[in-house]
Amino acid sequence: MRAIVRHEIDPRALEAALRRDGDGGIVTFLGVVREVANDGRAVTGLSYEAHEELALAEFAAIEREARERFGDVRLGIVHRVGDLRIGEIAVAVCAASRHRAHAFDACEYAIDEVKHRAAIWKKEHYTDGSGDWIANEC
Repeated sequence: MRAIVRHEIDPRALEAALRRDGDGGIVTFLGVVREVANDGRAVTGLSYEAHEELALAEFAAIEREARERFGDVRLGIVHRVGDLRIGEIAVAVCAASRHRAHAFDACEYAIDEVKHRAAIWKKEHYTDGSGDWIANEC
């Protein structure tokens, strides 16, 4: 499952969409809006924009690469766009596999690659009323 959405992300639905009876590990990462930016500035929220077609193509490429690296894993990647408040989920990555180690490795690989490669942009909104577009980083 790969999606760009404008509504709240339901991580349990993502897990349910991937889960199979043969899975021994399901790992979910949630990227959540926090109240402090990387540089220590107080944040009131974030805005995300995406080039959806390019982002979804990159999600598919990342999923293929994860299978090549970690074996029989299934990935779900869902990223939200629009204005988000503190505490809301911005991105969910779920990896399911027969083996927990493969699920952990694939999940970590996927979120790192999404942050580096996907055509998604983030703007931080600060408590002083200003805002900055921030480069993707892990």
